[in-house]
Amino acid sequence: MKNYFLFITCTLLTGCGLGHNNEDDNVLTSKFNSTWNIHEGVDRAFDGTITYHALPWGGLVASVKKQNMPVDWSGYESIRFEFAEPTEVPTQITISDKIRTSGKAGITSLTCYFDGQDMRSIDEVALQAVDTSTLLVKSVYLTPGTSVWESTPIWTGNCSFGNWANGFVVKPEQFTSALEGDKLEFIFKTDTSDPSVTYWLFKTIINTTDTTLEGNDNELNQWGCVMMGKASTVYRIILTANDIKKLREKGLFVNGYYNIVTQVNLLRRDYVAQ
Repeated sequence: MKNYFLFITCTLLTGCGLGHNNEDDNVLTSKFNSTWNIHEGVDRAFDGTITYHALPWGGLVASVKKQNMPVDWSGYESIRFEFAEPTEVPTQITISDKIRTSGKAGITSLTCYFDGQDMRSIDEVALQAVDTSTLLVKSVYLTPGTSVWESTPIWTGNCSFGNWANGFVVKPEQFTSALEGDKLEFIFKTDTSDPSVTYWLFKTIINTTDTTLEGNDNELNQWGCVMMGKASTVYRIILTANDIKKLREKGLFVNGYYNIVTQVNLLRRDYVAQ
């Protein structure tokens, strides 16, 4: 009888998730257990779903250190947040203050791509909301990087946006060979010459129109812009078939707020690493 009760106890502990952790190194959901703002709240359901009671520009935070040391995410392609319900307000993923990806209200997932960034020393990840809201986070996971991309320069120069003062055009003929799923890559640095500037923006539209690209639609704020992290040096957009059709007709106009762009590349998936 004693052995029987011991068996039942162990079975219940395992069934409740107390006996082991089913998450592998790619799944980070359980690590999000604190906030940057002490007035925010975090609740976790039995199925692991996180209810994050967000305040403006607070943060649902996960420490990803191992043995109290930053980790190397160079082998990963992206981090993805899945929401149980559409977001009520715009959100942002911030990774060790290196890179940021924004998402507009009403989305059910938000992905931050790492390709081209220095991901060798990562200590924390945060999900932020621009206004008071409740976010239901179903899962957070890393995607291993398996694709190798072939790069073709389609624009070179030295365009300093300043305060929306300058921009440039990538001509239609540069997109003749583009295919759905190819990426636009912008090589740039943030302009930190003015200490009063605390954010940096990119705007990419079909030339001579106000039409933004479908490929980065989820990242756009209400003015059609994407926010860059201070340490960012690369920005990439996955092109849709409709994007390519319009780009072949009119080309691309690029401008923004306090970034300096030196090159634009078209990236094509060369092969998938085994």
